[in-house]
Amino acid sequence: MKILANDGISQSGIKILEAEGFEVLKVHVAQEQLQNYINEHKIDVLLVRSATKVRKNLIDNCPSLKIIGRGGVGMDNIDVDYALKNSLAVINTPEASSGSVAELVFAHLFGGVRYLHDSNRNMPLDGDSRFKEMKKNYAGGRELRNKTLGIIGFGRIGRQVAKIALGCGMKVIASDYEVGEADITLEFYDGQEVTLKIKTAPIDKLLKNSDFISLHVPSQSEYLIGKNEIAKMKDGVGIINASRGGILDENALLDALEDDKVSFAALDVFENEPTPSIKVLMNEKISLTPHIGAATNEAQDRIGIELANRIISILKK
Repeated sequence: MKILANDGISQSGIKILEAEGFEVLKVHVAQEQLQNYINEHKIDVLLVRSATKVRKNLIDNCPSLKIIGRGGVGMDNIDVDYALKNSLAVINTPEASSGSVAELVFAHLFGGVRYLHDSNRNMPLDGDSRFKEMKKNYAGGRELRNKTLGIIGFGRIGRQVAKIALGCGMKVIASDYEVGEADITLEFYDGQEVTLKIKTAPIDKLLKNSDFISLHVPSQSEYLIGKNEIAKMKDGVGIINASRGGILDENALLDALEDDKVSFAALDVFENEPTPSIKVLMNEKISLTPHIGAATNEAQDRIGIELANRIISILKK
């Protein structure tokens, strides 16, 4: 059987699959050529990340496909329900990358409260000639300790974010349409564990009381955070979006940054990905990364292994 890892797969995953007799093709086929390639090579399993889209037309016209696999959490680039109705298995790796995304959130958060994203832009340009002035400009940072982090979306990633926040001495408030409460377990080097129960709260309460807000929800049909929601937030709030572009109104965000309603923002995802707004990219109050939440060696290794094992369990029954 043939597997096309169109957006890549870790070597660990390839080894597991090849040991079971699968042929893994690790090439990237352009979207417009994908249908022909799948049919020409009689591909049984198509593995994608966020770049490749698997829509109804592709499903209808590729009869050899048996499994569609998504390396990661979000499935908005796959017509999941339609695939299932057509007897295709659809799999993803919801747990493998949660910790990596959560750590990126805090990389942005630590950088935001100390202006690292902006100082790292300007120090190479003017650090030798305006050092004292820049020292003054980037003073006045904030600590995270004793501040309140609002987490919108309290699934696997949101809970990992909560664990780091609690470890930093932050207060956590979470909101989720489906989750009522969740256990957050902190593990220590000697095997000790402490479990804390966090009950979710209405989103308006979260918006009103949070010093920083991190978004962790699936793709939405409309903005989750727009002008009205930002107006309910504390003055000087920080906003981090490492979930999906289109859940945060970027124009409303830019206005709020201009008015100092929002002190800084961090974006790993964008409305117009992969061609983000120039106004967003050039704003000195926004910390930017190119959708790399799950892009750590450890997470990709776990993703490859999890995909491989799930493929084997389905096709080798």
